[in-house]
Amino acid sequence: MRKFPPAAETSMTIPDPLSLIRPRRQIAGLSAVLLPFDAAGEIHWSDFSQLLERTAAAGLVPAVNMDTGYVNLLNDEQQAKVLETTRDVLQSSPFVAGAFVADQPDSNFDAAAYDRAIERIQASGGTPVIFQSYGLTRGSEEEIVKRYATIAGSCQQFIAFELGQMFAPFGKIYSLETFGQLMNIDQCIGAKHSSLDRQAEWQRLQLRDAERPEFHIYTGNDLAIDMVMYGSDYLLGLSTMAPDYFALRDRYWRDGDAKFYGLNDVLQFLGQLAFRRPVPAYKHSAARFLQLRGWISSGAPHPRAARRGEDDTPFMLPIIEQLATFDGDRRP
Repeated sequence: MRKFPPAAETSMTIPDPLSLIRPRRQIAGLSAVLLPFDAAGEIHWSDFSQLLERTAAAGLVPAVNMDTGYVNLLNDEQQAKVLETTRDVLQSSPFVAGAFVADQPDSNFDAAAYDRAIERIQASGGTPVIFQSYGLTRGSEEEIVKRYATIAGSCQQFIAFELGQMFAPFGKIYSLETFGQLMNIDQCIGAKHSSLDRQAEWQRLQLRDAERPEFHIYTGNDLAIDMVMYGSDYLLGLSTMAPDYFALRDRYWRDGDAKFYGLNDVLQFLGQLAFRRPVPAYKHSAARFLQLRGWISSGAPHPRAARRGEDDTPFMLPIIEQLATFDGDRRP
């Protein structure tokens, strides 16, 4: 077990973020896959299968039953079918999946529910991403760390998940000391960080580099996808719209190709468009964009999901044209 310094010593500042830049690094990209729906409100399973295939073919690791996959709106049977479909499509290729436990603000930590979710994911060949819940994040941070240790007893490996309350009311961004204690859990191989705060993410990168370099910090900041320049990897919803171009961008960075910056700028503009308020409606934008690309049949979101009142198409078509200027380097 690793030992980390106390809180007073981990309250880092980042005097020069440029010192963290990691050129020519191999970026690990995990892409949250959209669960497509048809106009009648039914899951379009063949389109989902094709999105899985395209994501894996691009070289990214598919992430299913995440927010982008409407995990909080799916019943147990639907979540199970997502896992079964993912296993069947990907065969032995890796994937990660959300271990989501629905509870209430006054709920206690439900270890048994997490065990069931984890077991289902591992039985399908995936790695669990531990969604927060009211029960997991309530109480002291010492209690929270003990709960993750309990979860670790059910896992071969898992990815933790810090989620700001702007995304979910049960979310919590942990102190840097607590984050260090999560890194101290051997089965915890990484953490998705969704605070939308560069400073907090830089601090975690600095601690990771000093204490456990192999630990992955997966940025969840769809409004700052350039965090990969500083040593973050990613688990993004935005990349579901263009896993092929995200993979190309990552290759540019690894190869030291200056085209990284131009492609990153286009992808970030897409992120600003898709993740405008109300932010949860980004999934509707993603469905429209994928339909415009000819990747799925319908631009409809989950029947109970947030929707865009206005049409994104006039803004999306120029983005698709800009992305196409990089097609000479894109792998089929």
